[in-house]
Amino acid sequence: MSASVRGTSRHLCHGAKDGFVKVRKRDLEKLTTEVMQLREFLPRVVNGMMIDILHKTQAQKTVKEHLTQEPELLRQECLHLQSRLDAVQTECQKERQEKCLLRDQLWQSQAEVQQQADFCSSLGSVACSLLWNCSTREDTVRLWLTEGNLQAFLSVATQTLESFVRTLDEAAKSSPEDHNTQFVLALAGTITNIAAVTCGREFLLAHDLLNTLIKLLELMKPNVFPKLKVLVLMALYNASISVTGLKCMSNNPVLLPLIRTLLEDRSWEVCLHSLRLLQSLLMEDGVHNRLGAAVMESDLQARVTRLTCSVEPSLRLIAQQTLDDIQVLKQVSMMGRGCKQNNL
Repeated sequence: MSASVRGTSRHLCHGAKDGFVKVRKRDLEKLTTEVMQLREFLPRVVNGMMIDILHKTQAQKTVKEHLTQEPELLRQECLHLQSRLDAVQTECQKERQEKCLLRDQLWQSQAEVQQQADFCSSLGSVACSLLWNCSTREDTVRLWLTEGNLQAFLSVATQTLESFVRTLDEAAKSSPEDHNTQFVLALAGTITNIAAVTCGREFLLAHDLLNTLIKLLELMKPNVFPKLKVLVLMALYNASISVTGLKCMSNNPVLLPLIRTLLEDRSWEVCLHSLRLLQSLLMEDGVHNRLGAAVMESDLQARVTRLTCSVEPSLRLIAQQTLDDIQVLKQVSMMGRGCKQNNL
């Protein structure tokens, strides 16, 4: 369209005369057509551009309004978050104060519980110590059996002893001032005194307490709490005075290996009462059939032989007696084998 206009301009320049322009009809028609086209399309283009500009302006206005409102929205949101933070901080402070209060109450309760536990432990220790002293009288044990309270006592005592023994470790130390220690020792001492009485011994056998005592010895680690070991060994020795008790213990496969281990204990009293129990087992008729091979083991004899050199006179004496009993048992066993060979 621009080229046609320029061409027309040249014709206008060449044909100008008296203010009139000479134009060819074809160019005039072409120019007319272009003008009409401009009249038709220009408003559309201009309107489209204007609409586009208006849309962009409106969009920019919207963005501007949004940007204008956004700080206010952010400020309101910030205020909302600040109020929530203040509420949470207040709640946190309240919970912290409650926690401190509960912790103080817990410490106070723990202190009270510990005081009650100490009191109960002290009371139990004193009561069982009195019970231990009373059990030295045979008529008292008979009275307990008559009244039927002994079974409940033995049930509580064995459960307490098992629980106490399971909590022992290698660092455990028995202190005379410890109420728990005194309580446990008093329970074991009372059982020992009950086993020293004929009717009490039969009662213990009827309730299968011997295997429980042997289990307690097995649970206790070497060189730990020798006083309790001594009392349990004494109870087993008292029970071995009964033929039934002696047979029951000789049939227990754990007892002899346990005695062999106890003979290595650092406490000479534990070794002494272990030898007394072993002597009692050797006195049973037919012991060479049940325990002969185990008793005559070189390891057991070696341990008994070492104890014959102890600085403790009583331990040295009973060790020598036990060694003599083992030698007698060995001779009886050899004679028995000789008789069998002669019969063959």
